Parts: sequence; structure tokens; C-alpha cells
Amino acid sequence: MSERFEQAAQRDGLVLDAGQRAVAARLARLAEELEHSGRRRWFGRAAAAPVRGVYLWGSVGRGKSWLSDRLYESVRIEEKRRLHFHEFFRRFDAAYGRHRDEPRAGELAVAELLGDCRFLYFDEFHVHDAGDAMLIGRVVGALMDRGTTLLATSNYPPSGLLPNPVFHPLFEPTIALLERSLDVVGLTHGPDYRAAGAASRARTGFAAGRYLHHEGGLDTLGTDPAPPRPEERRPVPVGHDAVEALAVRDDLVWFDFAELCDRPRSTGDYLALADAHPRWVVSGLPRLADAGRDAAQRFANLVDVLCDRDVPLTLVGRTPLAEALTGDGLPADVDRTASRLSLLTEETVTAVR
Repeated sequence: MSERFEQAAQRDGLVLDAGQRAVAARLARLAEELEHSGRRRWFGRAAAAPVRGVYLWGSVGRGKSWLSDRLYESVRIEEKRRLHFHEFFRRFDAAYGRHRDEPRAGELAVAELLGDCRFLYFDEFHVHDAGDAMLIGRVVGALMDRGTTLLATSNYPPSGLLPNPVFHPLFEPTIALLERSLDVVGLTHGPDYRAAGAASRARTGFAAGRYLHHEGGLDTLGTDPAPPRPEERRPVPVGHDAVEALAVRDDLVWFDFAELCDRPRSTGDYLALADAHPRWVVSGLPRLADAGRDAAQRFANLVDVLCDRDVPLTLVGRTPLAEALTGDGLPADVDRTASRLSLLTEETVTAVR
């Protein structure tokens, strides 16, 4: 399995650093244990205790998702699932609602979603909302009770989840369960490879997008895509609500930052919109420090969704991107947001009429 990591790195033009090789060795052992456990099941022998999973955390751009993706692709078992954290909880919330009045509703919801899955890979595990924390606690408990092997990536150690001191004690039992049930592996010190390699990366999907620093009004934005026209405004349905779009053109949707982020919007809303519209423009990006913590957190969630869905994004703001993402009172995820937005080509646009 270790050779599979090295071959994948060579294929992608990468050289693993010492920290990444250490993580690759632990993930290789996880893959071998999963495959060996699968052979025991195949030949009808009783399975031993569930394979112990891994909680992989570290700073942004260190390669956590790349390493975990290569493991997931390579491990030779059929009963496996890869789910982005946001996507899973959108589905879990709906499934939990269907079983809400039944005993052990959380376990029933997890069973409905995962079926016979015995290896689950969660990308971008994080907790900032106290309401989400209660659901996450139910999910983690149900997964451990089922004997599911879990691989989770995060920018935070388990003890750093739900950092708000008012609510953090509520999540401590789940933190203890994670630390007791999984090997906590850090990939911390080192460069942000995502940002460092942005200039040479193939410009496809999310990375095909642009950040336009533009000081004029949208009517003077002389670039592709063309500025929205008043007659193009329309409500875009999402759940039981609607979001006002500045324009909808074939596969492209154009939103204003305030419409998307100033009002209460769930990550599930962003997922549904990303599924319906494969190209995005978001204009009116302010300095996030001036937008307020809630709006900034929603923006961070939106970038997570669009990057994970590999949706090309044109983002329009009035300041250089680095300035828009600095200041006081920003969400804890702003480093990840900045790293992901570094994939966009930044351009200064001169107003034209």
C-alpha cells in the first residue's frame, strides 16, 4: 500500500515530505487492515474487532485530503463511502426527520444512509454550531456502535472542535469518544501546498475560476461573463425558500454576496444550489471583517461547498483578495477559505463603459 502512495505522488508530479510519508504509512496500515478484514468476511470467518480508524488533522494545504483520497481510491473493499461532511449532514438531517418519532432515531438514520458500509471517509470534519454538535454526537455514537471504521480529515484536533467556550463542554463527550475510538494523527508543520502550487495547477473546475478586484459598479464590469441586466433577476428556489439571483443564464447563476450570506442560509441550501447550477458568479464581496461573523462563516461554508463540488467560481470584490480576508473577528475557518480561494486567478479590472 505504501508503494501505491508513492506511485500516485509520481503520477501527480508530487514529492511527499517527511510528515506526509509518516501519515501515508499510517493510512497504508489502515488500508491493509481493512482489506484483511474484508478477506475474513469473504471466506466466512467471523470478523474480529472493527478496524481502528484515523482522525487526520492539520493546517490548511498540507495534503490531508490528497492522502485520504488516494487511500480511499486504492483500498480494495466494496463497502466504503466517501462523503463531504456538509453533504452527509444534509442527508442525515432529512433521514433523522423521517425517524424522529422512533426509538434510536439517530441509529436508524445512519443505517438508512450507509447500509452495509464498513469504511466511511469524512472530508473536512468541523463543528462550529451548537445545534449541529448535537447531531454530530448522535452520528459518531451510531457509527462506533455499528463498528464502522472512520477516516476523518479536519483542520482541528478533536479538542479544538466547537471552540466556543459557551458550548464546548456540550461536545466534550463526543470529543472523548473520537479520541478513544480513533488514532489522532497530526499533519501540522509545513507549507500550504495548495497555495504554493496554485500558479502551476491545471485550471479546471473550481481552479478555473477568477477573483476580480473591481472598484466600479457591475454595469461597468467589462469582462466575461457580461454584467447582469435588470431583466435577468429572478428568484431561485431552494428548499421552502428562494434566493434572489442577479442573473440565471443556462448553466450559470449570478448572486450578490449579501443575498447569499447576510441572511440565514444553511450549508444544505448551498449544496442544493451548487447541484442545480454548475457555474457561479458571486459579486459584492466586502472585507469579511466588516460583514459580521455569521455572514463570514456562511461565506466560508459556501466556498467549502463550491470547492468540494469543483464548481468554477468567479468572485467579484472591491479590494484585493488578501485584504478582503483579513481583519478581526473572522471565523476560525478563514485560513482554509483563503487557501481554497488562492486557486482562483486574481485580476484587477479597470472599469469600462
